[in-house]
Amino acid sequence: MTALPEELFNRDGAIYMGAQRDPAGCQVGLFGVPYDGTTSFRPGTRFGPAAIRQVSDGLETYDPQLDADLEDIAFADLGAVEISFGAPEPVVEAVRQATNAVLDLGLKPLMLGGEHSISSGAVAAVAERYPDLVLLQLDAHADLRESWLGGRHSHACAMRRCLEVLPSGELLQLAIRSGTKQEFQELQREQRLVGMQQLATRLQAIQGRPLYLTVDLDWFDPSVMPGTGTPEPGGYLWADFAELTALLQGQNLVAADVVKSLFHSFTAHQIEDKVLLPSSDPVARLKAISDLLSTPTTLRN
Repeated sequence: MTALPEELFNRDGAIYMGAQRDPAGCQVGLFGVPYDGTTSFRPGTRFGPAAIRQVSDGLETYDPQLDADLEDIAFADLGAVEISFGAPEPVVEAVRQATNAVLDLGLKPLMLGGEHSISSGAVAAVAERYPDLVLLQLDAHADLRESWLGGRHSHACAMRRCLEVLPSGELLQLAIRSGTKQEFQELQREQRLVGMQQLATRLQAIQGRPLYLTVDLDWFDPSVMPGTGTPEPGGYLWADFAELTALLQGQNLVAADVVKSLFHSFTAHQIEDKVLLPSSDPVARLKAISDLLSTPTTLRN
């Protein structure tokens, strides 16, 4: 295990409940990216990672749904990636370097946003280690624009940029409900659009392959997740996410991110913390992001 490059991370401030600062002996490295520079609707997700940590102290470490407790495992909160505010390109590169540093420590990356534009940096780093990586997107929006408001690294282009750094080209976009006509035509043509009822079959086809899970919180319905940057009606409920965790049981989850939480919504942070909590299950009922924290890491150089 190499040392964590101090110049890449700001380690001041609160840490996520149950975490430790020292990555020694850990399986997962959690880190935040406080960036929302391309936000086109409601800003504030740059405050999300810090607020999520603060709210986490008010939650129980035990999850009865999973019969799992954060105190039963060791995972590291590595702090926030040092970024420059302004253009997204340097931020994406900083995320790529930080994710590589986490992988070099032998840890599985778990990133908190921040807006969705940051995901391509993390996906690029993970795909370098796992060339056959598959990307699973939970999102209200397709995010397949080539550019938006003059920028190629806009949050509205997140999956387009991820596809450019994903050697396998395999992207599963779960239950997308908002996008342009052209985006939906591409989703259908490339068979990327996956309904909840189809997910089990599609996951069975990639069983054993490395999987990156990106969760944009606007996938949830605004009735349960109002505190996100671009809420969309017609979304999914907590019971749907619980069903998803069961379907992901046993998948080779190697990295994940959770993005688009607004800093001023206590409810949003409670739900985001609950999204993260299943990722800590070290026992037999491995579900969803739990694989990220409990499965030993084997990296490709």
